[in-house]
Amino acid sequence: MSRRITIVEVGPRDGLQNEKAILEPAVRADLVRRLETAGARRIEAVSFVHPKYVPQMAGAEEVMADLPHEEGRSRIGLVLNGKGYDRALGTTVDEVNVAMSVTDGFGLKNQGLTVDQQVEMLAGIIAGRANAGSASGAAPSLSATLSCVWGCPFDGEVGVDQVADLVGRIAVLGVEEIALADTIGVGDPWAVTRKVEAARKAAPDATLRLHFHDTRNTGLANAYAGIEAGVSILDASVGGIGGCPFAPGATGNIATEDLVYMLERAGFETGYDLDQLIESARWIGEKIGRPAPSALSRAGGWPRT
Repeated sequence: MSRRITIVEVGPRDGLQNEKAILEPAVRADLVRRLETAGARRIEAVSFVHPKYVPQMAGAEEVMADLPHEEGRSRIGLVLNGKGYDRALGTTVDEVNVAMSVTDGFGLKNQGLTVDQQVEMLAGIIAGRANAGSASGAAPSLSATLSCVWGCPFDGEVGVDQVADLVGRIAVLGVEEIALADTIGVGDPWAVTRKVEAARKAAPDATLRLHFHDTRNTGLANAYAGIEAGVSILDASVGGIGGCPFAPGATGNIATEDLVYMLERAGFETGYDLDQLIESARWIGEKIGRPAPSALSRAGGWPRT
């Protein structure tokens, strides 16, 4: 199995946003550089949210100013609305990821917007892209992440048709990459298969990406199911740190090093250096004041080198 799997590293954003420790922009930029040294080529570096609500993400512009553009590397900025998108355009981000929700309950808590209002917001961003540039020149590429695809902390279970409907609506707007996120870690491998298949039917021309949390110890199993269903892009967070401050009980993402280990043992290609990833996981654990929860940061890889 020599198929290439792209792992989008989200530790500097999703990983750190739910930690008690608030790291300075220079430290977060250092984390980005360490992860890129370990092999990350797409990395969610910052979030353009109001620091009143997510103080861990304050200083996004400072982080990006410390990360000059480099060919072959893509730094992603997450936005929740048009204001965040405008902030992103003032930096050198290569991609903008628009966070949305498949449920009204989470959308209202996270962004103050219903699903329909989020679609309107996204449509407004896309409509303005023709005349928009960024600090690095052309407008950054655009993707969307749909939260709570496998369950919502406020609205409960989420149906397959509910997900497929929203995927179809945003694909029509021209979004070329759509991420399906298990924000609170309630999915199972069989449900992953069903919703990936439904999303693919709803948006056959879009690229699908998957984002799993390991809240209930199903994260890697869900990643396996997604890969078996044909998805080749997954998010992961170094050390398995992370969570969502707006989703009660949401804990860490699947760990980048754990995912890399599983894939490369099976013969897939990821482009990551496992030893350097483990070193980065242990380093960020020291910075946040607790050991990283990933299995590989404790046990190490195999075979021993």
